[in-house]
Amino acid sequence: MPSVVGLLEQHELAARRRVDGLREQADRIQAELAMAEREWSEWTITRERVGAVLSAPGSDSAGVVATDVPEGVVTEAEVEASAPLVVKARSQVPMWREGLTQTALSVDYQRILAAIDDRIRLGQGPLTCQEMATAFGMDVVPAKVEGLRSKAKRLVSRGWLAEPAPGRFTLARSVSGPGGGS
Repeated sequence: MPSVVGLLEQHELAARRRVDGLREQADRIQAELAMAEREWSEWTITRERVGAVLSAPGSDSAGVVATDVPEGVVTEAEVEASAPLVVKARSQVPMWREGLTQTALSVDYQRILAAIDDRIRLGQGPLTCQEMATAFGMDVVPAKVEGLRSKAKRLVSRGWLAEPAPGRFTLARSVSGPGGGS
């Protein structure tokens, strides 16, 4: 007859093996998620570039005809025909210009600007992506931090943020005016 301690050790060993297996599975899923996010980002950039080329002055996008569109798929012409006249915030980040408010950005980007603005008002200096993740209540894991870094770098390249030191972000001088650039 096995001892109680022996049975407990067997159950503990089985539980430890299960935890190790789940951690390995979580690591694989996390890596797969990071790859999927990179792929999604690449496709988003590609779509933005194609949209910019097609909407460039002098381009003849009117001659582009959608062919073999599967049933139930909404075409770009249908989207444009049904698009409201009010501009909505999108995931695309417009270049900052005088008079453009933060409401032109999607909620995620507005949240980043607000966190940095709060930090500046408190006199705490530039913000890192790890600190952003913590402030937003996210797990500070590479996938989340890199997602924030990607967004912050995009805001830098479009003139909304400045990066005075690598990995540290603050509002650009032009944006940090009264009303956050409005």
